[in-house]
Amino acid sequence: MSTDDGSRVLELSPAETWDLLKQNSDAVLVDVRSKPEWGFVGIPDVSTLGHETIFVEWASFPGMSANAGFADEVLDALGGTTPSAMLFLCRSGVRSIGAARAMTAAFEKQGVTVKCISVAEGFEGDLNSHKQRGGLNGWKARGLPWLQS
Repeated sequence: MSTDDGSRVLELSPAETWDLLKQNSDAVLVDVRSKPEWGFVGIPDVSTLGHETIFVEWASFPGMSANAGFADEVLDALGGTTPSAMLFLCRSGVRSIGAARAMTAAFEKQGVTVKCISVAEGFEGDLNSHKQRGGLNGWKARGLPWLQS
């Protein structure tokens, strides 16, 4: 999908994301939603694949102000490792594109190439005709594992 600045970000469906994580032990899923979304809506569960999700806010609730330290926080969470691919998940697949772009740039600064991929549809997916998320598409609606506290 083309983004408005002309750069391209690869997008995978939730099922394709699951398959990539299943096939690549060093691939990493990064949930870029806000803390309230993680707590109230739920989180992806990739533990059966031997993975742990990294949680770093792209923007913080309530004002949804940009996280200026996003790339540094993600790099810190990686603990010095370089994954083959990083998959970015948000609510509906919009914030994750920006996150994938930002991390691509951060890795390029280090002279490293990592596939930074946006998860299309996000965790909750698109709005349905009743302006509700969670049933039309997205990680949850596609039947992928998730947890709620």
